[in-house]
Amino acid sequence: MATPPGARGTARPATTHPQPATAGQPTVLTGATIVLPTETVHNGRLIIDGTRIARAAPENAQVIDVPGHYVVPGFVDLHNHGGGGASFTSGSAEDILKGVHTHRLHGTTTLVASTVTGDLDFLTQRAGLLSELAEQGEIAGVHFEGPFISPCRKGAHAEDLLRDPHPADVRKLIDAARGQAKMVTLATELPGGLDSVRLLAEQGVIAAIGHTDATYEQTVEAIDAGATVATHLFNAMPPLGHRSPGPITALLEDDRITVELINDGTHLHPAALQLAFHHAGADRVAFITDAMDAAGFGDGRYWLGPLEVEVADGVARLAEDGTIAGSTLTLDRAFKRAVTVDGLSVEDTVTALSANPARLLGMADTIGSLEPGKFADLVLLDSAYDLKGVMRRGEWVVGPQPH
Repeated sequence: MATPPGARGTARPATTHPQPATAGQPTVLTGATIVLPTETVHNGRLIIDGTRIARAAPENAQVIDVPGHYVVPGFVDLHNHGGGGASFTSGSAEDILKGVHTHRLHGTTTLVASTVTGDLDFLTQRAGLLSELAEQGEIAGVHFEGPFISPCRKGAHAEDLLRDPHPADVRKLIDAARGQAKMVTLATELPGGLDSVRLLAEQGVIAAIGHTDATYEQTVEAIDAGATVATHLFNAMPPLGHRSPGPITALLEDDRITVELINDGTHLHPAALQLAFHHAGADRVAFITDAMDAAGFGDGRYWLGPLEVEVADGVARLAEDGTIAGSTLTLDRAFKRAVTVDGLSVEDTVTALSANPARLLGMADTIGSLEPGKFADLVLLDSAYDLKGVMRRGEWVVGPQPH
């Protein structure tokens, strides 16, 4: 199920910034508003030594003064299918790295690569390729979105390739990922769904409820079995009803669930996002992109697995029926929209973009916040919340000129 030739888009040149004079040299960022886990420090100072955030500055540290800017943790994307014209779902290792780099340019310093529905043998092959890149540290693991989803809520997934989530098939995929499987999205109401949730929980893999036609009661049962994430809440599931509250109500009300939200202005009305934040709270929200190839690239024709996608004005839809097919979102845009359109605080936005997904991935000891000893993964934003710098593991991906 290789990507058909001819996927195209209108290339958009990446924003460029002057690079630091000495890459890898110990660095002190000064004068910025620094968002820490327990406080926001104005006119603060952050020290980077090697790949880590440090407590004390070495004598040879370069100083970069960035008054009027914010320094926030690098963004962590749990759910991403590609970018820069490259697909994680069917591209080569070179393609995947191109997509990863595109998202790094937009502040995503940690990324989980997501697949889409395909033949089980094809998906095991993809798992092998993606796990190699995870072992190399280029991605944080693999998310299988499909084929274990409901045909009633398939979204941009090929219906003829869907299958019930029998535990043996789920186990085949996570084994193929060689310890790098991070999440599997399931319609848990299907035959085998609850047993598969229990299997995933036992294996330390996130069981995510999504692309589901479950009732409220069935969703509660899946949460009790061990599900902990709602895949792009509201999208690809029954709407909330006053007599049939459905999965949305069950997912919002349970403190064990973290809800994914796609904050691109297309997938969610701002009032729906506010509803999720009000009921779940900032500590239970993870902003994701659900990005496909066109993210950071441009309008045009693409392929999402075996399905053709038309991207126009930045919105991706299946060519055959207009169904929304992922997004072209990057997390720097999600950050700016959260603060300037949705009215969220910078601190809550940081929690949803960095701390919460890092916790879900079991990586909170090394990423997700700006604390000494953690990786120096950070994003520099100006006063309008536009991206001006990205550092990953102590190296500038996009960086300002030191003074």
